[in-house]
Amino acid sequence: MNAPFAGDLLSVEAAVALLLALAAALAMVRTLWRQHRAEPAARSRGWRVAALVLAQPLLAGLLYAASLPPRLPGQAGSLVVATAGAGDAALDAAAGDARVRLPEAPRSQVGERVPDLASALRRYPHSRRVRVVGAGLVARDRDAVRGHALDFAAPPLPRGIVGVWTPARIGEGEAFAVYGRAHGLDGGAVELLDPAGQRIDRVVPDADGGFAVDAVARVAGRAGFVLRALDARQRPVERVTLPLSVEAEPPTRVLLLAGAPGPELKYLRRWASDAGIKLHTQLAVGAGLQLGDAPLRIDAATLAGFDALILDERAWDALAPAQRGALAIALRDGLGVLLRVTGPLSPGLRVQLRGFGLEPGAGGDSAPLRWPAERYDEAGLRARLGPGSADAPHSREQAPAALPVLTRRSLALDAPALQPLGRDADGRAFAAWRAAGQGRIALWGLGDSFRLVLAGREDAHAQLWSRALSALARPRGDARARIDGSLRVGERVRLCGVGAQAQVAAPDGSRIALLPDPAAGPQACAGFWPTQAGWHALTQGSRSQDFYVRALDDAPGLRASELREATLALALRSQPAAGGGAVAAPTDGERGSPWPWFAAWLALCAALWWFERSRLGRASSSAPSDPP
Repeated sequence: MNAPFAGDLLSVEAAVALLLALAAALAMVRTLWRQHRAEPAARSRGWRVAALVLAQPLLAGLLYAASLPPRLPGQAGSLVVATAGAGDAALDAAAGDARVRLPEAPRSQVGERVPDLASALRRYPHSRRVRVVGAGLVARDRDAVRGHALDFAAPPLPRGIVGVWTPARIGEGEAFAVYGRAHGLDGGAVELLDPAGQRIDRVVPDADGGFAVDAVARVAGRAGFVLRALDARQRPVERVTLPLSVEAEPPTRVLLLAGAPGPELKYLRRWASDAGIKLHTQLAVGAGLQLGDAPLRIDAATLAGFDALILDERAWDALAPAQRGALAIALRDGLGVLLRVTGPLSPGLRVQLRGFGLEPGAGGDSAPLRWPAERYDEAGLRARLGPGSADAPHSREQAPAALPVLTRRSLALDAPALQPLGRDADGRAFAAWRAAGQGRIALWGLGDSFRLVLAGREDAHAQLWSRALSALARPRGDARARIDGSLRVGERVRLCGVGAQAQVAAPDGSRIALLPDPAAGPQACAGFWPTQAGWHALTQGSRSQDFYVRALDDAPGLRASELREATLALALRSQPAAGGGAVAAPTDGERGSPWPWFAAWLALCAALWWFERSRLGRASSSAPSDPP
């Protein structure tokens, strides 16, 4: 019984009680009024009047009980529901409790088998408290339990990986992180394997089981990474697949301005070419001459066509005042700006940087930069480096080179308003950014990151610049649909941001048309119930978005955690309704039979009819028409 229906029922009961009370009161007033109007010699004795008056509320009460019989005691017990993994000991039920088992429960469980929780609640409407035993409620049954008090003793989680969170979107060439939670590894580790089966990362979970691993999405398409859990003896405990969809995006447009050429720019341009970045370069060589691409006019229209601008302090000082104004406007409109500090900053440049909330200092000194200790082992580094190129192959017998010592400018980049782009072994930032309108401006203190490439560590060089551009580049509109749900076979998937012609392509090639819910409003959400495990594609015109649906028995640790957390959330929200403990509310339980109350009312009516016409308690001279 939901709350609105219970309120309607209470209003009906109150209306019936009020009508009967008014009728009894009128009958009592009528009896007393007739006795008052009668002559003193014709008045009935006091005990007769009292009997007639007291009989009216008694008749009204019996008629109310016949219309709405009282609820039977002991009939508002709990509904004990067995779910997947329920044990026999957990199903002990008290007197008045009903026991049912859902389709996921073991067949050996006692209790009536029901197709879903809603059917069980309809069969036992008196049960206002639901006690769930086992793994927890699936999505099919979570809406049915709303409005009921829910008890759930969460079972222990299985050993292995019980939580995984991946980015909502991964672009081609981007570095991404995977966060998760492990349980019961007892000093073990979690490894990340790439689609080729090579281990690219390995971490030891913290005291709470949390861990984070990262990788680089090298090519667009569907990629099957794997998380592998190991115990303290390095024995495999569980393997969890991570089907990730890497999206191909338009190349990032970067404008590179420099006051002089150098090896830093050479290797930066080479990395941008390999990463698919659309780079336009203008290098000043003196006497008004420039190297690189065709010169562009630096104004607001030109800067609006780029996502990021990289320049050094000499190129900044060479800008005309009108060009600096256009740069400030473009920055506040979303352009990302990275200032490479390769020498001392001029007083005018420091004043201009203060206008953007930056206080870097003079930057006149330089210091060696030592990298933090790498957390990747030799096998992980080899997998990240790959086979190399034809000109510079990587030998699998040779250990990867250590990160070389670089040089950094002495800048004040540890202010609270700044977000670091990288830190050295002492925890000091060598690059940092802050927001400026819709864009971001960064100071970059490294002048020789190219030494990473010369030392054979192209991976570190690429990760360094990829992280910087990912943080600074102009944000782009996201036309992707939002896909919510556990993404398992047979469970509802919610897709928002879909059009009227949206379809889902299943792994077998069949297509399912989506019907957006009109009540969802501008979100344009639709429901989808997958029947097959594997890759699905949401198509809307020429756009396509991949998502993966797991089988019900895939990744049992993740499944157990999903059921556990969802059912615990329902139980927590139901606690206010359960404030009265196990005591049933007045509207709980089934009503008894109305016939005994009707028989009592009928007998009292007959007795009162005879008593009103008898001579008992009347004056001796009164006639039958005299007042009672």
